[in-house]
Amino acid sequence: MKRFLAIVCLCVLWEDAVIAADPSVREGTLNVSVERAFPDLIFDRPVIVTHAGDGSGRIFVAEQKGIIRVFENDPDAEETLVFLDIDENCVYRDNKNEEGLLGLAFHPQYRKNGFFYVYYTTADAESTSVISRFSVRPDDPNRADPDSEVEIMRIRQPYWNHNGGTLAFGPDGMLYIALGDGGSGGDPHGNGQNLTTWLGAILRIDVDRRADGKNYAIPADNPFVKTTVPSGRSGDREVPAAPEIYAFGFRNVWRMAFDRETGDFWAADVGQNLWEEINIVRAGGNYGWNVREGKHWYRPEGNDQRDDLIDPIWEYHHDTGKSITGGLVYRGRQVPELIGRYVYADYVTGLLWALDYDRQTGQVRANDAIPGKKQPVMTFGEDEQGEVYFTTTFGHLYRFRSSPAQN
Repeated sequence: MKRFLAIVCLCVLWEDAVIAADPSVREGTLNVSVERAFPDLIFDRPVIVTHAGDGSGRIFVAEQKGIIRVFENDPDAEETLVFLDIDENCVYRDNKNEEGLLGLAFHPQYRKNGFFYVYYTTADAESTSVISRFSVRPDDPNRADPDSEVEIMRIRQPYWNHNGGTLAFGPDGMLYIALGDGGSGGDPHGNGQNLTTWLGAILRIDVDRRADGKNYAIPADNPFVKTTVPSGRSGDREVPAAPEIYAFGFRNVWRMAFDRETGDFWAADVGQNLWEEINIVRAGGNYGWNVREGKHWYRPEGNDQRDDLIDPIWEYHHDTGKSITGGLVYRGRQVPELIGRYVYADYVTGLLWALDYDRQTGQVRANDAIPGKKQPVMTFGEDEQGEVYFTTTFGHLYRFRSSPAQN
């Protein structure tokens, strides 16, 4: 056993050395820095920063305890308005801090229909996530109607952690939903590789139609609509795959986003023991968990040649950071150095990076550090103009700016 562990350790060290020696990846520092955005505003566990896409330019910040706030995109903004308060219906506890209000997405036709969608842990059932639609009040664009809730989906969670929670509308107008593997550690129920459960997967649904008694419909081109898999009990019969699944094999995606220019679908998956990863998500893709963690085996069979598993485009070892906070591709104008780069962070170390990915070759050209104060980064988001913000557990919003060239 000791010999086996020694071999594993040597393999990990060898892999680290190969990664560090890769001449195609430079670890430099861009002429980019970080500054407080809206210095007069402070939030309570801000987990989402977004906009309504309605031409108003307003910024919406969702707090994990169940409140969505809205304010004008003005650096001198001094106050926010409560857009929606579902605090009484939403469960959040400091000792179970992966529950609460975790997702918010505005319908692509929000200006016309006033619909937006939230993902939260409901107070009316134990360990249960709900995805619901709400409507803005017709007489006040800064207030939603709390009585307008229409439940779309309900997901029973076996544990309090790994709830995922990101909601995002794709360029196709479909709603994409990131769900963790259900929690605990090591995916004890094997949800990541189970196509009959929503857990451990990214879902894709059509919220503009209703079918089969649900408040949504299954897009006809979802990859597993006609798929059957062996029964988990005896394996002697086939059962239908969950048709909502778009991609699977995820541990706990925190966060995912579409590149507003190319449509590329990015997702950061939080690791278990050693590796944090970034993926480009494709329809029907199997991203490996819990057979693999990143590009590396987690279960012994993960070391086998598996053409059906998709490796991340980038990963980093727990010597660097221990919990990735996914971001998005910068498409703003204020910081030219970041245009086209995927910005992200590590929650534990507070490190920030800008990943330069060549979508033609599928290779990373650079992963540059962005200097800044080391703080727990909770989430990234963007405003209507494509400027990127991130939040910390201390309740502050930050943005990027160009810095003078360093000699």
